[in-house]
Amino acid sequence: MSAKRLGLLKEAVPNATRVAVMWNVNDRAMTLRYGEVEKAARVLHVGVEPLGVRGTDDIDAALSTMTRELPDALFLVADSLTVVNRKRIIDFAAAHHIPAMYEISLYVQDGGLMSYGPNMDDLFRRAATYVDRIFKGAKPGELPVELPTKFEFVIDLKTAKALNMTIPQPMLLRADEVIQ
Repeated sequence: MSAKRLGLLKEAVPNATRVAVMWNVNDRAMTLRYGEVEKAARVLHVGVEPLGVRGTDDIDAALSTMTRELPDALFLVADSLTVVNRKRIIDFAAAHHIPAMYEISLYVQDGGLMSYGPNMDDLFRRAATYVDRIFKGAKPGELPVELPTKFEFVIDLKTAKALNMTIPQPMLLRADEVIQ
């Protein structure tokens, strides 16, 4: 998924040579995803500026680091820390005209440029079926682990316009949702 996301970001910002990547280094899964972004960046010939954060204060420091030399784009790895601080990150990207890729559509609904990831409404519905099965006597440890099956690509054209970007028509056609 990380390679797909970075590829979409590079398609939207073809001249991007340096992408800042922000992730929660305290979360092992997010660090693994950061590693996948690094691998994809090498294939796409994009430099990565790592911005590992551990808490809210680190987010301020990471944003400050970006102001010293603005990246061509931002890739945000989503977890509870970045979700809680999403508005600050989205506003920073907008104020500094940095196109950004997010992992879930919640960020785009709040003004971010684009996201590609699992449909969260679908995940919550599927989780409810697990709760129902547990209430009916199923043992949680015996329930199968399921991976997301429904993914969505969302683009906010208002944000693109504010960034003075033109999203290529083929990308708009592939998007599941285009916010006007």
